[in-house]
Amino acid sequence: MSDLAVNRRATFDYEIIETYEAGIALQGFEVKAVKAGRMNLAGTFAIIRGDEAWLVNASISPYQSGNTPEKYDPTRPRRLLLHKKEIKELIGATAEKGLTIVPLKVYAVRNRIKIAIALARHKKKADKRETIKRRESDREIQRTLKWG
Repeated sequence: MSDLAVNRRATFDYEIIETYEAGIALQGFEVKAVKAGRMNLAGTFAIIRGDEAWLVNASISPYQSGNTPEKYDPTRPRRLLLHKKEIKELIGATAEKGLTIVPLKVYAVRNRIKIAIALARHKKKADKRETIKRRESDREIQRTLKWG
């Protein structure tokens, strides 16, 4: 299980509450592009429309520009494949608590493209500063232990 795309900003900007695994409805040439590492999750989020979950703003660059359809939109919304029970949980959480659905990473499981999404709460500026301080202190501790 190797990561094909990772949203590094998600763990910095959001406090992760609960994670889910979902499939993504992709076209054939998009699957090849994702496996080649041409997917970008920066600025991506998920929304619920009706009884379906959609991944918005995920960019998948063409694998081969000559083999892609003429009117291909790299940032088109893509359907997330979740169980109805999970979709209802997400609807309730986003409506009541003001949470956001954020993608964390895309990976392959037995030739299927999966995405890890999370219910997340946006961090305040002070929380982000605290995260940076903790990361810096951990680095300093590792340096002293390494050279110690």
